[in-house]
Amino acid sequence: MVAPEVVDLFTEKARAVSAVVTPVKSLKEAFAYTLDICAKKEACQLLVSGCEEALSPKAEDLCETKATKIIAAPGLAKKDYAALGKLCAEQGIVLTDGGLRERLGGIDIGFTVADYAIAETGSLVLDSTSEELRLATMISEIHVAVVPLSKLAATAFDLETELTARMKNGPSYLAFISGASRTADIERVLAIGVHGPLELHILLLEDK
Repeated sequence: MVAPEVVDLFTEKARAVSAVVTPVKSLKEAFAYTLDICAKKEACQLLVSGCEEALSPKAEDLCETKATKIIAAPGLAKKDYAALGKLCAEQGIVLTDGGLRERLGGIDIGFTVADYAIAETGSLVLDSTSEELRLATMISEIHVAVVPLSKLAATAFDLETELTARMKNGPSYLAFISGASRTADIERVLAIGVHGPLELHILLLEDK
């Protein structure tokens, strides 16, 4: 069982980089949390350059291509995906686990289950070899990541054996995610969400 001080350190470090950290007792509770924030937000819309000007009929149609909210959950176990899908259908939310290249106009929420997490940096570790999972964590407005506490390590060195084993089965793509997307390259002004999600929500799952 992970030590309480490790959980506290992870929470502190993750919140320091603008992540929202919340404990949950079950995947069902994680689904409810995700649906709640999805229901409260505006649908992610494809913003066409020049929308403030008069548009051609074709451009006007494009503006209306994304009126339904979408949650992308690639990599989720079949039974869990089915359970989430049922909840989404009840609220008129589209759930998908593939074809995300066709939905670049707007994914509201990318839902993932992290492979590991590192307390000393507040980072998530996701095996993102799947392009669908990479897209879900990069083009969504909000990334919701479930972290089983059994997968939380105090330091990156504590994951050396696990990560080395994964990298031997290449080609592979391991993503280390710390907080929401941010950059200060534009006139040295901090901007959130330029290269990825505007928000990162981390749900600490009590799995043991």
